[in-house]
Amino acid sequence: MTTNEHIDQFISRQTVASVCCTDAAGNPWCFSCYYSFEPHDHLLYFKSDLNTKHMGMLLQDNRVAGTIVPDKISKLQVRGIQFEGEWLAADHPEAAGASKHYHQKYPFALAMPGTVYAIRLNFLKMTDSTLGFGTKLLWHRHYHGHLPS
Repeated sequence: MTTNEHIDQFISRQTVASVCCTDAAGNPWCFSCYYSFEPHDHLLYFKSDLNTKHMGMLLQDNRVAGTIVPDKISKLQVRGIQFEGEWLAADHPEAAGASKHYHQKYPFALAMPGTVYAIRLNFLKMTDSTLGFGTKLLWHRHYHGHLPS
């Protein structure tokens, strides 16, 4: 399995991300959200209401960072993702299939108000001790491989 496939498979199997953003003055805020993952274009889709604090901040500065950890944590296996990316408005061309993709994974969310948005992932760092203690995998839109030691 390639680095990309390993990272993509991990992200696809999880359900919740913690996303961090800042406002125009640089004040930080974090929120957690259910997400679906589109591996071809490396997009995370999440549903939110425009009236939330984090959406107000994303409208000011679309840069994000975040983490994804296993839905079921094992104290003996350290696994997780750190990411950087950018929030895309619902009308952005890359977000065209966001609602359909998201609601296929979470059909119950159709009953909830809000809009499905996208995060374009630009950098991923995965720590995965199941591949050997301290193993780090790196993905970047323009580079794929192992993180140098």
